[in-house]
Amino acid sequence: MSEATTSVPDAPIPAASVPAHRDGNVLRWVAAYTTSMVGDMVFYLALSWAAVQNGTPAQAGLVTAVSAVPRALLMLGGGVVADRLGPRRVVIGSDAVRCGAVLAVAALLFTTDPGLWLLALLALVFGTVDAVFMPAVGALPARITGRDQLARVQGMRGLAVRFASVVGAPLGGLGVAVGGAAAAFAFAGLLIAVSVPLLVSVRMRTLPADDASAAGGTTAWRDLMGGLRYVRRHRVLGPLMVAIALGDLGFVGPLNVGLTLLADERGWGASGMGWVLAGFGTGAAVAALLLTVRGRLPRAGCVAAGAIIPGAGAIAALAHAPGLPAAVGTALLIGLLTGLSGAMCGALLQTQSDPAYLGRVTAVGGIVSLGIAPLSMPLSAAAIGVWGTGPVFAVSGVVCGLGGIVALCAPGVRRAELPK
Repeated sequence: MSEATTSVPDAPIPAASVPAHRDGNVLRWVAAYTTSMVGDMVFYLALSWAAVQNGTPAQAGLVTAVSAVPRALLMLGGGVVADRLGPRRVVIGSDAVRCGAVLAVAALLFTTDPGLWLLALLALVFGTVDAVFMPAVGALPARITGRDQLARVQGMRGLAVRFASVVGAPLGGLGVAVGGAAAAFAFAGLLIAVSVPLLVSVRMRTLPADDASAAGGTTAWRDLMGGLRYVRRHRVLGPLMVAIALGDLGFVGPLNVGLTLLADERGWGASGMGWVLAGFGTGAAVAALLLTVRGRLPRAGCVAAGAIIPGAGAIAALAHAPGLPAAVGTALLIGLLTGLSGAMCGALLQTQSDPAYLGRVTAVGGIVSLGIAPLSMPLSAAAIGVWGTGPVFAVSGVVCGLGGIVALCAPGVRRAELPK
């Protein structure tokens, strides 16, 4: 049953929303989310290091990929769980399970050498729990602040993700250097553990009455099918999901494996690739900071669609950058435009969704980003091997730009606004 009809908030949240960046309730959630994300970064670094130390490169690759399988297969079900049980208890419970699993493996690694099977099992557990955790996290913002603050919360969330990506890897490397994989796992578990009491302290607000068909009296399967029908028939969410899928398909390949091959082709080396990635991260952080400070941009649907089209052009141009400084500047522009578009899409998903479906809507978006988009990476690598970086980056830019065109051609998305 949906939390919106069953939970009672710890304390009322005023109807006139406090700006999210000044709201202690939101800041506690952001702190919890940030520490959990940093813990995730440390965990995955420790997992990959331990896998390399205990097996062949191919075996290590399989171990690190194991977590993606249950995440992709079970995320839609995780959205149903979040909507039926309530995202707050699901997030707290899944974070506690993740923490316990990581700390248990750390303890075993301190005392014995169980081999790859334990690492694969841990990756499987982590991915399975993530399939529930991610939809629940996506459904929480609407329950901790007013609808008029959701764009600002998306900006704050984007800043948290950038912070975690910058800080998490060095912290994981430090943990491995000091005490090996066991110490890094222990550090990851402690970081995730810090997020649990912070999440417990976050107050929930009562949402408007949910749709009766989703609030109770149905099976989990009917809830799942109902959520998919809801997204497909919605005048904003349906086309927006298609736009997100196209944008991610065109973006993920070039900015992951494609960038590595481009840096090798141009002789930039690993350090040059790092500078390009830093440019992208800086641009995305600036977009997140803009939304955090402003809180709302008018004509949100047009902004989301309009930003991705020049961003797609920048993706195509990246392969033709005359030198490393130009590539870094182009990557900064890509990060700024795609970061702005992504945050606006996230805010629209939050504000356009009926509260009863928020978990399932988030799960559909997660499937698009984490299940469909990664398929473009091996395809991009194979295509670059045949045709080179220029044509493949150009095609990727076209696919990404199609997402913006789909959004602009959908009247519901084009006219969508964020609440004032």
